[in-house]
Amino acid sequence: MPVQERDPSRACEGTWRFTAPALDASVPQLRHAVRDLVRRQGVVPEEILQSLLLILSELASNAVRHAALLSPEIGVEVRLHGGWLRVAVEDSHPYRPKALAADPDQEHIGGRGLLLVKVITSESGGVCDVEPTATGGKVVWAALPLPLGAGPPPPAAVTSRPPLP
Repeated sequence: MPVQERDPSRACEGTWRFTAPALDASVPQLRHAVRDLVRRQGVVPEEILQSLLLILSELASNAVRHAALLSPEIGVEVRLHGGWLRVAVEDSHPYRPKALAADPDQEHIGGRGLLLVKVITSESGGVCDVEPTATGGKVVWAALPLPLGAGPPPPAAVTSRPPLP
């Protein structure tokens, strides 16, 4: 009978949801809650986690800046499944954002958050998109692949005595 290699990241699969008021102060609170949650799972490399947190910050900031009038609360969903780590931000505003192209001649650097999300996601081999909700709002999400075998290190071998010389 062949032995199947077990993917340790599957042991911690799940979906977690957070809600927060559409306020500037909610962005770092959401980022810290997601950081702590993902670290507790013990299967996501730090580099991927940092990319995910930057993506979350951009998406949550966009929701706070552009959707708060129609969406007093934003939702965040984190999903660890099938070797992927996905973060989604939902609001009640119907506008579907588009990534603005970078213009080196423009002094104002705002408005490039979604472009940054697309670049980080693409460089990681991931995907991102915007989808409408059944209630007329939107979900903006990004999913990053986890390296095969990402997970907690195996326990160290325990011996009762040192080997003989």
